[in-house]
Amino acid sequence: MKRALPVLVLTVAGIVPVWRYAPADGTATAGPDRPAPPPAATASGTPSAGASGAASLVVAGPTVATEKGDVQVEVTFEGEAISVVRMLKQPNHPQTTAAVPTLIEETLRAQSADIDTVSGATITSEAYQDSLQAAIDARGA
Repeated sequence: MKRALPVLVLTVAGIVPVWRYAPADGTATAGPDRPAPPPAATASGTPSAGASGAASLVVAGPTVATEKGDVQVEVTFEGEAISVVRMLKQPNHPQTTAAVPTLIEETLRAQSADIDTVSGATITSEAYQDSLQAAIDARGA
């Protein structure tokens, strides 16, 4: 019984930082202590000038509903290359939050939606790939 209180206190002290964690890359969605991100400023398929002066095209993929929550991506193309992928909607779940940077990194490396799913976030990974592929296909249309 003497050990129960310190174990409880240390457990809570270890869980609180994990619960409050937000990635530094801005991919986190709204949570209990974070406001929702603002909606995308650019419309789907809107060309604009990029940093290099080349025309860039921003295309939003469709929203894919899953049992964990909605998933939607926005892809910025610089010429033929995918330069930026941003999550517009994602489930508010720790595994999803942890998987998003990996999915985006793999997309930028592969320059396509042909990427591996992230273990532990299979449902979100598959929805991400569907929304990403639709955005890539919409760019070609």
